[in-house]
Amino acid sequence: MNKTVLITGCSSGIGKTIAAWFQAKGWNVAATMRSPEKETELIELENLKCIRLDVQDEDTVKKAIDETIAAFGGIDVIVNNAGYGIIGPFEAASNEQIYRQFDTNVFGVMNVIRAILPYFRGKRDGVIINIASAGGRMTWPLNTLYHATKWGLEGFSESLQYELRPFNIKVKIIEPGSIKTDFFGRSQDVAVKKGLDAYEAYVNTVVPNIQKQGANAPEPDVVAKVVYAAATDNSWRLRYQAGSGAGFFMFLRRVMPTSWFNAIVRKVVEKREDRLKKYAGES
Repeated sequence: MNKTVLITGCSSGIGKTIAAWFQAKGWNVAATMRSPEKETELIELENLKCIRLDVQDEDTVKKAIDETIAAFGGIDVIVNNAGYGIIGPFEAASNEQIYRQFDTNVFGVMNVIRAILPYFRGKRDGVIINIASAGGRMTWPLNTLYHATKWGLEGFSESLQYELRPFNIKVKIIEPGSIKTDFFGRSQDVAVKKGLDAYEAYVNTVVPNIQKQGANAPEPDVVAKVVYAAATDNSWRLRYQAGSGAGFFMFLRRVMPTSWFNAIVRKVVEKREDRLKKYAGES
């Protein structure tokens, strides 16, 4: 019998690509999203069901798990992909933005895992894959809330693996670098506060440089390949990097003094185009 994967956040980007990748490999796929009635592409694929799941709504989480088991006879792998990022100065973030960032990226993951654990424990088998980020072990400016959630997800996942190992339940963390998705567009929220313009010059310098990284990034299929490998390698390996440069930057973060690494980040994201043009004109 084909194995079954349930994936959250499949309406676009990495989640949608992961769903199509597993389906192409012959898996049964529960591609979950908040509004499955709007999906027009994944619904055409065999052995794939688009199911409503909002990670902030525990009732929909339980219903999605039950519907997947009823449709395919079981679940072998959970991929917690749903998430997004808020960009902007922390001081400009509203309480609503702060809570929503954590509700989706951290508490939403916990909701899904808590709901699936009785089932995985019962059959003494299962794989939980959490899509974190290279930004879960390194940082760049104006992403304080996003980094807080991804660092939290890293710690949660690393601790969780100890208590689930006796039940033969594997926990995996995927750490993508910059990936070309709508993370840098539609999926991104912006922290702004009326009357707060003290950060304007810094934001105007940094944000275009960060967006440039996204525009030049690889396609999400590089993440899908790594997720599939993590789901099928039958190992207890915890962390997997995905995307060009992710592994290299993780290595630098590990071996470099923090001050040196932070200096590299500043050099990349704080460079000013007008200054570069001036230098180019003088040379």
